Amino acid sequence: MRPRNDPRQYDDLAGEWWRPDGPFAMLHWLAEARAELVPPAPSPGALLVDVGCGAGLLAPHLKDRGYHHVGVDLVPSALEQAASHGVTPVNGDAAAIPLATGSADVVVAGEILEHVPDLAATVAELCRVLRPGGLLVLDTLNDTAVCRVLAVHIAERMPRAPRGIHDPGLFVDPVRLTRLCAGHGVRLSVRGIRPSVPAVAGWLAGRRPRPGRRRIVPVASTAVLYQGRGVKTANAGGGKG
Repeated sequence: MRPRNDPRQYDDLAGEWWRPDGPFAMLHWLAEARAELVPPAPSPGALLVDVGCGAGLLAPHLKDRGYHHVGVDLVPSALEQAASHGVTPVNGDAAAIPLATGSADVVVAGEILEHVPDLAATVAELCRVLRPGGLLVLDTLNDTAVCRVLAVHIAERMPRAPRGIHDPGLFVDPVRLTRLCAGHGVRLSVRGIRPSVPAVAGWLAGRRPRPGRRRIVPVASTAVLYQGRGVKTANAGGGKG
């Protein structure tokens, strides 16, 4: 059995990425919800950098937005699949993104921050590659007791869920995350989200999701799962800080 949060688990599960009713079903739902926060490209071919892109689950939701979609990930098997869905693959670490400073119009970091060992370095890199005036979009798991119970102790006991994907010691406090982003010129606003009850019930029953139904819904509390959205100030620097 692999250690918790071991990236090699995604090689083990490589065949599951694009199964809408499989163990990564919620990642599909979150990708759809994340895409709703991304506006159309400000100019033809504007650069969107998808950090921790996995197999490119965000791509179908952005295909008509006008971006050049670059995906950064550590897992080669996932990047191969992302490339087949129109994503330009870049093998790299979220804490050392191999792209130029200020090159991205949008940086997306979906379900990746709760996996990185160095949150401060990762946030610095997300903000570094973002141009002044560019948009940062993210979602992650909160560093709370209720989140640890739900995301690890309960979720991993569900029959269709992968085991050991998360290390709860890496879950992300939104106050700290907001402060880190502000230090690099991004004023982040956060809101709580959760999967809808019908979506979870259907997934557990093995039913394919019905098109057009919202599977991630906003909630008042950020105690478990939350989204963040923020614009980099025009006078912000691009260094790691």
